[in-house]
Amino acid sequence: ASGDIIQAALNISLNILNMFFAGENLQTTREKCAEAVNFLDERKMVIFMMNQQCLQKSVLKLIGTVEKPNSTSAEEENILATNNSVRTSNYFQGAFTSFMFRSYDDSKHYAEKYLDCIGNTWANLLVQHAFHAIYIGLVSFWVARKSKDWQQW
Repeated sequence: ASGDIIQAALNISLNILNMFFAGENLQTTREKCAEAVNFLDERKMVIFMMNQQCLQKSVLKLIGTVEKPNSTSAEEENILATNNSVRTSNYFQGAFTSFMFRSYDDSKHYAEKYLDCIGNTWANLLVQHAFHAIYIGLVSFWVARKSKDWQQW
């Protein structure tokens, strides 16, 4: 039965990710994100939940909502500090959202952090991170064009 829960978590997460990048109504995406976070939290699927929260922050920022995130547990703080898959998702969403708002400094910061993470993680094998490569390339290209030190990129 645990395989069914993992499959459900993957299906929900990929569905919401597709909604986000397909340009679905942001309020609808926000509601689905909140439902997914609750679903994952109830089932103690912390890594899935934290990846979903990264996307949820981006949705809230694009809407312009200033909602306070739920307090994070010590386990969540530890995962965010040590799990490269979660960190990669977090930095990717930061870079993508900063790019959407044309915030050069934030885009550069998150893109650098993202590129540092992917160099030493097994998470590159996940489809999600292959998908990230397309968008982080777009962000890096934009940062390089705006940067005075373009050879770094």
